[in-house]
This record gives sequence, structure tokens and C-alpha cells, in this order.
Amino acid sequence: MHDYRISTATEADLDGARAVLLDTVYRDFGTGYVPRWHADIIDPGAFYLAPPRHTLLVAADGADGTVVATAALDARGPAHPPNPRWLAERYPSGETAQLRRVCVRPEHRRRGLARRLVGELLEFARADGGYRAVYLHTHPHSPGAMDLWRSLGKIVCDERDGRREGASGGGSGTVHFEIPLG
Repeated sequence: MHDYRISTATEADLDGARAVLLDTVYRDFGTGYVPRWHADIIDPGAFYLAPPRHTLLVAADGADGTVVATAALDARGPAHPPNPRWLAERYPSGETAQLRRVCVRPEHRRRGLARRLVGELLEFARADGGYRAVYLHTHPHSPGAMDLWRSLGKIVCDERDGRREGASGGGSGTVHFEIPLG
């Protein structure tokens, strides 16, 4: 069994976290770094360490301390645009804990790291006391993402085919989830 240490990221962890995140957007997402979508990847300290209601967790390999996984939470709800207006209204900033950047290096997948990281993020959100919902979005081609998120929550909008109340289809392919807070 592999040993991992999960902790709140510090300044010393940011280079390792950034490497995991950049590798993920190039390898798994196929988009590469896109500034309007990935500004938090370049400066995770400003996005996740500085604001008091935000956090960035890292999982380090117990053998050598290398960061092998990340997970973040912030108080920013989904923006409109690019997301549907009703989604931004349902999950407003300040009241919504948005899960972000749950990324695990391929050689460390299928070991429960993402689930453990998400569990700790949910504890953080509950302890905050000000969040009423937990939201995230994912892309269905991200390895393991759909199975993980389906096991933890429910789809509220599937932009691949417009599945939601009053949907019309023709979306971006993003799938939006709500995870129970309690």
C-alpha cells in the first residue's frame, strides 16, 4: 500500500501543485494553459492560500514528498457567461463552495486520493459554516472524473445534451454537479 500525506498547501508546495495542474491541462484536458480558464494554476497562492474561505490541498508521496495530487475549494460560484445564467443564480458566489482542480498524476490514480481530498474539502466547507451548496463542473473525458462525481453527487446540468429542467441542448460538453454538503 502506498503512503500519502494530505495537507493544506503552503508556499513550499505551490511549485509541485502547479506542476500537477499544468500537466493535467496539457495531458488530460488537451487544452494546454488557457489564461482565462487557468489563471489560478499559475498563481494558486493568490487564489487559494490568501482568501480565508478558500483552500488548496495537496497529496504528497510518502516516500519522497513529491506532490502527486491537488484539490481546491473557493467561494466563487459558476460565472455567467460561460455557464448558463440559471446555474450562476442557483450557485451564487459567497454561498457556494466550488470544488476545483481535483487532479491526480496518472501513476497515482485508482488509490482513493481524489475521494480523500474531496472528503477533506467537504469538511473544510462544513467548518466554514457559510456555504449552503457544493458545486463543481467537469469534462466527461477527464480520466475517472465522471465515475467519481456520480458516486459523490448528482448531475444538475449536462451540457453535452442539455439535460436539466428546461434545457435546450447544444452546450459545451461540460457536466455540472452538486455534492451534498451534509
